[in-house]
Amino acid sequence: MSDAILHFAQELMSSWWIYLALWGFAALDGFFPAIPSETLVVTAGVFAASTGEPNLCLVIAVAALGAFLGDHVSYVLGRGAGGRLLDRVKPGTRRSAAVLWARTALDERGALVLVVARYIPGGRTAITLTMGSVRYPLRRFTPFAGLAAISWAVYCTLVGYLGGKAFEDNPLKGVVLGIGLALAVTVIVELVRHRQRKPQPQVEPDRELAER
Repeated sequence: MSDAILHFAQELMSSWWIYLALWGFAALDGFFPAIPSETLVVTAGVFAASTGEPNLCLVIAVAALGAFLGDHVSYVLGRGAGGRLLDRVKPGTRRSAAVLWARTALDERGALVLVVARYIPGGRTAITLTMGSVRYPLRRFTPFAGLAAISWAVYCTLVGYLGGKAFEDNPLKGVVLGIGLALAVTVIVELVRHRQRKPQPQVEPDRELAER
């Protein structure tokens, strides 16, 4: 069974169709987060290390271009809908939490948060839709979207490449390792974000004066 899966994966990764798939998955993931674009990019990085195909630089380039396009599609959707898409999100859900984070982070840190959002599940869509809905200037959005797309493509591809180098004789194990590393980074980012979101303890004025 594993040999059949490996053979199929090698056939796919050695075909020029993989570049179109990488581009399409990365683009769709920008406004439809159910698409597992990271998994495909990591897998391509693994096979680039273990078999030499697909080409590592091309994987990074097409994934970045797809992500860049997807972010702009999401921005345009948010701008056109005027926030209605975000207002329809059910409160109390994970997506609602992502939207709330996006709005707060955008107010506090501006477009830099777009780069961080690339590594948060649902965050990239929430922040790009929000930036469109609040009419964030496109001339400022585009450079940061480019930086986010390139950094994300390099990160995912190199994580896969490391997994492929660790298990050159068994690319499937390399895929598992690469995806595991990517998930670990995502969990760390989520923990840091959750910790920063915790309210700081308030000191009562009279107690503060007494301590002085």
